[in-house]
Amino acid sequence: MDALSDVLRTVRLTGAIFFDIHASEPWVAETPQGESIVEAMFPGSEHLICYHVIIKGTCWAVVPGEPPIRLAAGDIIVLPHGDSHVLSSTPGMRRTPDMSLYRMPPGGQLPVSISMGVPQGEPAHFICGFLGWDARPYNPLLAALPRIILINNHMGGALADYVRFALAESKAPRMGAQVVLSRLSELMFVDVVRRYLESLPADRTDWLAGLRDPFVGRALAAFHRTPGRAWTIESLARNVGLSRSALAERFTQFVGQPPMQYLTHWRMQLAANHLLSGMESIAAIAGRVGYESEAAFSRTFKKVVGTPPGLWRRQRNEGRKP
Repeated sequence: MDALSDVLRTVRLTGAIFFDIHASEPWVAETPQGESIVEAMFPGSEHLICYHVIIKGTCWAVVPGEPPIRLAAGDIIVLPHGDSHVLSSTPGMRRTPDMSLYRMPPGGQLPVSISMGVPQGEPAHFICGFLGWDARPYNPLLAALPRIILINNHMGGALADYVRFALAESKAPRMGAQVVLSRLSELMFVDVVRRYLESLPADRTDWLAGLRDPFVGRALAAFHRTPGRAWTIESLARNVGLSRSALAERFTQFVGQPPMQYLTHWRMQLAANHLLSGMESIAAIAGRVGYESEAAFSRTFKKVVGTPPGLWRRQRNEGRKP
C-alpha cells in the first residue's frame, strides 16, 4: 500500500453530511469554524473538512484573511482545515449560521434540502458537504494541505461521475443511500487531494511533495508498508539507496522531522486505531506496532499523545476527548 492510501485509510475519514441548496439572488450562507460543529456532526471525530460543489450559476466564497473567490458551475472548493467561510451571491454579505443545521438529520435522511433567496433572483445550485477526520495522534497529510483547494471545471473525469452519482442518489434515495453518499464524499475528497498533489510545483517541500521525491517517497513507502519492522536509519538508508546523513537531511527537509521520529509518530497513530477497534491487550498492540515491551510502548504513547494508552482508550470509548 502506498503512503497516501495508508494515511487516508488510517486517519479514519468519515463522511458525510451534506446539503443540497437552491438559491436565488440575493442570498448568503455562512459556515462556522469546524471545531465548533464537528462533535455534533460526527461524534468522536476531531477535525472537519468542508467542501462545496457548484452545480449551476455563480457565487462568491470568502474565507477570513483571503481574497474573495468567484465560483462558477463546475467548480469545487475544499476547506481541509474547516475554516469558517461565507458563500454568497455578492461578496461582503454575512449571516449568522443556524447551528441547529449542523448535525445528522433525524432518521439520517440525506441530503438536507434548503432553499434561500427570492424566486425572481438569479438562480444558483450547489452542494455543501462535510467530512469528519482524525487529527490526532498523528495526521501527516493534514499539515501538508492548504486552507483552500480549488478545482476548476470538474465536469470531466472521475469527479464529475461522483457528483452525478451523488445527485442521482439524493433525488431517488434507496436503501443504503446514506452509506453510498458517505463513500462518494470520501472518494471525492481523495480525488481532490490527488489532483492537488499532481499540481504541486517542483520546488515544493512538505509531506505530500515528499511522496513524489525518489528517495523520501521510497522511505515513506517502506515505513507504511512495514511499520512494525525493527527499522534503523541504517537499514532505511540501504532500502532507499542513500547515505544515512543524506537521507536524514532530505527526509527532514520534506517531512519536517527526522525519519525515526516520523516512524514513532505514525506507529502511535496505528496504535490508536488498534486501541479503538477492539479489546486487544496493550501488550498485543505494542507488538503490532514494533515494540518488544508493553512498558516501552506505553512510555512512547504517553509522550506523543499525552495520555497512557489504557486511559486514552477508556476516554475515547466513553465519548470524551483525552
